[in-house]
Amino acid sequence: MIRDGSTGKGEERAPEVLALEALGWALADDRRAERLLSLTGLTPDRLRNGLGDRGVQAAVLEFLANHEPDLVLAADALNTTPEALVAAAGKLSA
Repeated sequence: MIRDGSTGKGEERAPEVLALEALGWALADDRRAERLLSLTGLTPDRLRNGLGDRGVQAAVLEFLANHEPDLVLAADALNTTPEALVAAAGKLSA
């Protein structure tokens, strides 16, 4: 049974971990990073200072959830599923 955040190989990752991994993935591409900042309203300082903030983490995952091509690419790069990323965003927003 694959649970939220699971790699499909037995290890489940916490929503916070998925969010930080997704942030690293998003920031690795300059155009995607610019779009993340533009669409979320976050600033580089807010990102740096808010890494442990569930609201910032949720914003990163919601950014991906709102653009399916990036969601699918991020899930593949992070060895998880798009559904796990969306579920993590929901948990962080709750």
